[in-house]
Amino acid sequence: MTANRNLKRRVRARAARTGESYTAALRHFRTTPRGDPMPATTTMRLSVAQLTVRPDPGDTAALRAGGAEIRRLMRAAHAAGARLLHLPEGALTCPDKRIMSATGPADIGPADWGRADWATLAAELREIAALAGELRLWSVLGSVHPLTPPRRPHLSLYVISDNGAIVTRYDERMLSNTKVSHLYTPGSAPVTFIVDGVRFGCALGMEATFPEVFAEYERLDVDCVLFSTHGPGGPVNNGPFALQAQGLAAANSYWVSYAGTAQDAPNAPSGIVSPDGDWLTRCPAEAVAALATADLDLTTENLARPWRRLARGGLYAEHQATDDPRSLDRAGH
Repeated sequence: MTANRNLKRRVRARAARTGESYTAALRHFRTTPRGDPMPATTTMRLSVAQLTVRPDPGDTAALRAGGAEIRRLMRAAHAAGARLLHLPEGALTCPDKRIMSATGPADIGPADWGRADWATLAAELREIAALAGELRLWSVLGSVHPLTPPRRPHLSLYVISDNGAIVTRYDERMLSNTKVSHLYTPGSAPVTFIVDGVRFGCALGMEATFPEVFAEYERLDVDCVLFSTHGPGGPVNNGPFALQAQGLAAANSYWVSYAGTAQDAPNAPSGIVSPDGDWLTRCPAEAVAALATADLDLTTENLARPWRRLARGGLYAEHQATDDPRSLDRAGH
């Protein structure tokens, strides 16, 4: 508490001396979790969406309708002042295992990727990228990414910059049994990128059930993880992945943006979780396309993250009583 009072006193003194606002003066005393100087812009507005995903990558009309819905949400996010729009798993197409099964819907087997309309998927992605450049809006959306035949595609998140270029892509690594057995090729690496001084990481699908994925992003110094999913959600517990997103945000002291589908919204609407594990904002719990927007504030102080790093670095070793017989005797009292 004393250190915090001293910091506030120093910030106020600088503000009085320079005429800066308190927030502007604070930048000169704070660093990001990476130890970098605080950027000139200390907040970034993020929008997260839920929308109806299309289960058949061979349905040309549905793919075009999906692309149009994404572009409508992009315009809405731009109107809300967002710098980045985060969309769910399979925003452009989320292939259904029964539709894709080469052996028919009753007996799920290897996916027949020859049925996918790859040309329309590519055309819709180009239109989305062009609009991102026009709106100066970073856009992160889920789709399938083709590999060299006969390999199955990745299930991916495309990261499109505000100049309309695909700058990176995250491929789901921790696939479900059905996904890895019949549908997709797993990814192999984490992905981070920076927007206005905010470092983002990407997660996908069922990766909320793998805390190590999110712990890795903490070590990579991210400020926010964009987690896109198709579910599951359940009315009893409001959707396990959404609950896990809250726990992972609190455990790692960073924001988590949770982007789910409109179909799953009655159980777990999309939203943004603070580094304390609280929902900052959420979409309506209705099966409709919607948008929620919040500001990520880099000046918010969170002492838990640096403390955990200190604790994990061997802090306790010198204080342990490894040679004390009363400590070693676990059956005594």
